[in-house]
Amino acid sequence: MTLEIKNITSGYVKEVSVLMDVSVIAKKAALTGIIGPNGAGKSTLLKTIYGYLKPRQGDIVHHGESITGLKPDQMLGQGIAHLIQGHSVFPAMTVEENLELGGWIIKKDSKSLNDALESVYDHYPVLKNKRQMVAGALSGGEQRTLEIARLTMTQPRTILIDEPSVGLMPKLVDTVYEEIVKLKDLGYTILIVDQKVHKCLDVVDYVYVLRLGKNSHHGPKADFVDTIEDIIKEWI
Repeated sequence: MTLEIKNITSGYVKEVSVLMDVSVIAKKAALTGIIGPNGAGKSTLLKTIYGYLKPRQGDIVHHGESITGLKPDQMLGQGIAHLIQGHSVFPAMTVEENLELGGWIIKKDSKSLNDALESVYDHYPVLKNKRQMVAGALSGGEQRTLEIARLTMTQPRTILIDEPSVGLMPKLVDTVYEEIVKLKDLGYTILIVDQKVHKCLDVVDYVYVLRLGKNSHHGPKADFVDTIEDIIKEWI
């Protein structure tokens, strides 16, 4: 396994826990999905893993090493990248400048930074063609592609993705998910949260369902083919 969340309890204020004894395993080079109703704690889980929130109990282990309590600025050094919910491009900066920000931990090594840029451009030719364009001039789908590409600048081992379909038209959602599947095919371990339940189920290998801040169901996606509609009805 690559990433293991063990019995995590976490929240935003001392008196209230959003997550209660939650456990998740994201296996190497697999795409693991977290689904559930609004308020289930899905995004809170990613924030806790990445150090924005400190768990009150439990442990987070990445490649055999505990990362519990580390801060967000330490996570890239641990080989973990995070795509936050919503837009995160810097619209007044060029495409290339946005990518360089994704490589901030290697910025002092110009060769490594240039190699990382060329690798990104090899995989995302649309970004290479627009490398000197300000990011704000890109389409919504291209901006999300830029955000995804920026994650790979330091070749992380694990990528956390929070609600990649937010604010996108259905056609663009398909494009973004195609890019996410390509990341898995390149060998990245991916843990993804999304409200687009059926779209998420289309691409993931394994699924965890959260409800009211607790584990509800989990299993390979094949286990959910005949049960997902009943599970969704439980949320209403």
